Amino acid sequence: MQNDNEICEPPDELDGAKVIKWAWSGDKPFGFMRYQDDLNESIEIYGLAICQYDDSQTIYRFSCDKDWEVQNDSPHDSIDDAERQIPDQYKLVTAKWRIKEDSE
Repeated sequence: MQNDNEICEPPDELDGAKVIKWAWSGDKPFGFMRYQDDLNESIEIYGLAICQYDDSQTIYRFSCDKDWEVQNDSPHDSIDDAERQIPDQYKLVTAKWRIKEDSE
């Protein structure tokens, strides 16, 4: 089990999209995403990843749980837009973006 203060790096791909940049919130989440069916329940978001599918020009920002399971995505025109346009609900911790190194 990981220490809560450790940085947890994502896999090279999330939902089939290549991870370009990522941020990990640490011991407390960036914020919470409410379940659509139950507004009293929410998912803690610990990982943010900027990704791109091979066959697409669109950049996506994925919001992920503690296990890097994608909980939501948001399309963007550029990496800069994806970094800057963080929803208010994910601003409990400031995102420190890291470049995903190629695993090759």
